[in-house]
Amino acid sequence: MTVDTLDMLPATMRAVRCHGPEDYRMEEVPIPVPGPGEVLIKLDACGICASDVKCFVGAPLFWGDAHRSAYVQPPVTAGHELIGTVWALGEGAGELKPGDRAISEQIVPCGACRYCQRGQYHLCAIHDIYGFHTCTQGGMADFMLFPSRALNYKVPADLPIEKAALIEPLACSMHAVERAQIQFGDVCAIAGAGTLGLGMVACARLKNPGVLVAIDRNDQRLAIARSLGADVTLNPDSCDVVQAIYELTDGYGCDVYIEATGHPEAVNQGLRAIRKGGNFVEFSVMKDPTTTDWTIIGDSKELNIYGAHLGPGCYPKVIDYLHRNLLRVDGIVTHQLPLERYLEGFEMVHAGVESIKVLLRP
Repeated sequence: MTVDTLDMLPATMRAVRCHGPEDYRMEEVPIPVPGPGEVLIKLDACGICASDVKCFVGAPLFWGDAHRSAYVQPPVTAGHELIGTVWALGEGAGELKPGDRAISEQIVPCGACRYCQRGQYHLCAIHDIYGFHTCTQGGMADFMLFPSRALNYKVPADLPIEKAALIEPLACSMHAVERAQIQFGDVCAIAGAGTLGLGMVACARLKNPGVLVAIDRNDQRLAIARSLGADVTLNPDSCDVVQAIYELTDGYGCDVYIEATGHPEAVNQGLRAIRKGGNFVEFSVMKDPTTTDWTIIGDSKELNIYGAHLGPGCYPKVIDYLHRNLLRVDGIVTHQLPLERYLEGFEMVHAGVESIKVLLRP
């Protein structure tokens, strides 16, 4: 352990602590000391994810309902879209060194469950994700620990913080696009032009579909989608999206539809807009249940339905593509706030009017 750097630290730090729905508090907590295999990180930035906001407002996915137990283990420091600098290392912590810029995958897999043993670590049965569980305290703080089981990566020091802070959501976007199995000539529609949807547009552009369509109710976001590679942008408030897609495809429907809005109607829109035998990818964290006609999935269209969760195997690729300027992300980060303005940041993301990605900077 680098005792000299630990000796330079104060005893406490600031952290945004989740105690319950709409009960997030800025608190002074002890700075953690890295044990064997652990890495102490000084945070450079932490993004506010839509899932953070859904947790904040009390979505059943996080706080439980009649059909599931609560996922969150309060009190816990929030945040998983993080980037930081290595400050100190526990014994046997691996290849990172003090001063390295580093990131850790949002999930810290147990390594022992059936999913981890099969290489599906992102589906880990324990499912410790930063910012939600006691053993994986998050990045909305001055410092945090990467646990011994964490999947950590060095990030080039010359990559701007605004890009480095997008690695986590971009890994999720890339995984969703990989699940879609886009082919040359495909008409690919991506519903939602928030951070993840825009990341999907950027990643899908690298797959060179025949036509790349972005769908959103915010024209400013659609303009950014065009700058990132969308060929066609559709606003459901000003056009019939399903009809427009039919007109693009001689009445057949799009080959691929990726849902990244979190709104139930976007699911039904996609089921109507996609062609028979098409690939439908569902990524969103839904606040409320979605009701749909499952006959469309089976008897009517025989669709291929894929879920997409986290960004397994994508972090190294995203880091490389960002560093080589192959992945376009300009315009996604719209606001950077000091850590103490976390509530303002949550409100901005929840409103979704002027902001896309909001970063908290400790």
